[in-house]
Amino acid sequence: MDVDNENFQRMVTLSDGNIQDSHLRVSEAAIQISRSRVIGYLSSHTGYDLLPDSGKVIALDINLPVKQSFHILHEQGIPVAPLWDSFRGQFVGLLSPLDFILILKELETHGSNLTEEQLETHTISAWKESKRQTYGRNDGQGRPQQPLVHATPYESLRDIALKILQNGISTVPIIYSPSSDGSFPQLLHLASLSGILKCICRYFKNSTGNLPILNQPVCTIPLGSWVPKIGDPSCRPLAILRRSASLSSALNLLVQAGVSSIPIVDENDSLIDTYSRSDITALAKDKVYTHVRLEEMAIQQALQLGQDANTPFGYFSGQRCQMCLRSDPLLKVMERLANPGVRRVFIVEAGSKRVEGIISLSDIFKFLLSL
Repeated sequence: MDVDNENFQRMVTLSDGNIQDSHLRVSEAAIQISRSRVIGYLSSHTGYDLLPDSGKVIALDINLPVKQSFHILHEQGIPVAPLWDSFRGQFVGLLSPLDFILILKELETHGSNLTEEQLETHTISAWKESKRQTYGRNDGQGRPQQPLVHATPYESLRDIALKILQNGISTVPIIYSPSSDGSFPQLLHLASLSGILKCICRYFKNSTGNLPILNQPVCTIPLGSWVPKIGDPSCRPLAILRRSASLSSALNLLVQAGVSSIPIVDENDSLIDTYSRSDITALAKDKVYTHVRLEEMAIQQALQLGQDANTPFGYFSGQRCQMCLRSDPLLKVMERLANPGVRRVFIVEAGSKRVEGIISLSDIFKFLLSL
């Protein structure tokens, strides 16, 4: 992995005590009872339960220039958008921050080709074709490329969640077609794990006794990424970056490690912010992408692009970085993850805010669905 070792680290020690004692681990019986009831709920409810009473869904035509498309994503504050092919009369894919990351990395590799004109003239369709030629049958992360993954409003919430998890995506368009051949498709909603989790929390909030694990401390449950000696020993190790790390290091880690967000810490390993894939669209602001060099821009500078010029670094971290303690119950973590735009919760040490773990939406659902 092409990451600066001075700025990238896997935490290996922690001053606090070891909490892997067997008597503190949640019982297997409690886990199985909770899983069974959650799966029963998800199997008996459909995509219609995710549809809001009102709202808008934005789709992009594949003939739009790439530059304009990412301006739209940034201005609308949305991470992904379905792609519409007017010639075929179908939704054919998604445009996501990963596309922008791959574009910038590809253009930077060729140095002098990093010009505004390329993003001005290249359409989404042309980029997708170039991506297929460059990465062959994978999506830039080593996973096979595939047709648009979507769901109908009649599918169960369980099936929709499985589509998201098994395909490694963050969003599934809910599409309705009045015809059996799929013609005249109507885009109803963009389903996400946070929307499904919100349904679960709303349904079980007043009957937590039906889900024994909801009141258990998150450190006693086998899910998430943790530093050693904290949480479950079989969980993934935790990677972090310091604020002085280059933007190039952050993008390499996001793509190669297949993660959606990286905690950013200060010299004391205290959490100050997070860099997510969706933050890359801030480079569309004021045409920054036309002159930025990824190796020379620090994460601190990159994050500042999405904030007011006079705002102190990390000022918005309270909103961007949802934090909990390892002693907090699972229900609290789930309720935070159910908020729109939140995809992970950082587990921090009380007082110091030193990062101890991360629990993401996909972690929650893989655990609940026993994947």
